[in-house]
Amino acid sequence: MAVVTTGFFDGVHLGHRKVIETLVSSARERGEEAVLVTFRPHPRTVFQQDARGLRLLTSFDEKEALLRSMGVDRVEVVHFTREFGALTAGEYLGDYVKGRYGASAIVVGYDNRFGSDGVSGTALFSLADSLGLKVIMVPCISCDGEAYISSTKIRAAISEGRMEEATEMLGRRYSLHGVVVEGNRLGRTIGFPTANMQLYEPLKLIPERGVYEVEVETLGRSFIGMTNIGVRPTVARGDALTIETNIFSFDEEIYGRDITVRFVRKVRDELRFPSLDALAAQLSSDRSAILSARL
Repeated sequence: MAVVTTGFFDGVHLGHRKVIETLVSSARERGEEAVLVTFRPHPRTVFQQDARGLRLLTSFDEKEALLRSMGVDRVEVVHFTREFGALTAGEYLGDYVKGRYGASAIVVGYDNRFGSDGVSGTALFSLADSLGLKVIMVPCISCDGEAYISSTKIRAAISEGRMEEATEMLGRRYSLHGVVVEGNRLGRTIGFPTANMQLYEPLKLIPERGVYEVEVETLGRSFIGMTNIGVRPTVARGDALTIETNIFSFDEEIYGRDITVRFVRKVRDELRFPSLDALAAQLSSDRSAILSARL
């Protein structure tokens, strides 16, 4: 038997974490497995609900690693199709949650709705009881005075460069993960070599353009640095977005290596400078500001 929770859980934010903690503790108390059922791909891509604008807070691999780190015994993935999305709450809870995953109880968030008929609240309790399922409901949690935390609010904060707010709601720093690819090596000529990142997850949400204080992981070690997200208006023409990170006190070859960048705060907007010397002077000022703030 198992205690089950179900949802997309993009970001695995503090609200999600409360549900998952309840899932794990309830399963342990009952001597059962803690099973989390999630979906792939995102339902919005299947139903074409602004699918072009969909951006994710976590790749599937990131999400799974976070869930397992919290003690979830099994992460089950349902391939989301239009047919699956048409299931009623009774069909989903009976055929999947209870039938396929052996649930004796289901952990739900305060605002969860189930099935194409959108069952929630007292109707959900009644339906679950008729199926022999116990419902364990988790109340909403607040963050910095806000009534609740949501993936939508976190996406908005990141899209506007409000990284401290995103950190508060996520319970950790927002990160990008990718591989270091060849750039034009211009940064090296002005004393600020950069690692250019190509994301592993193309749908990952990229923060607002600008310069950020970041924490960097590569080669199995951690560093401080600054990341520029933008179109490099001083040295390039066009609108190709780049993610370039200058790693402080670091001068090693890492082309083709993994890199993870965790965002601390936005330092400034991306700017166009009259010369490379002016750009180098600003980058030196940015680096000094970041280092002095960490003392």
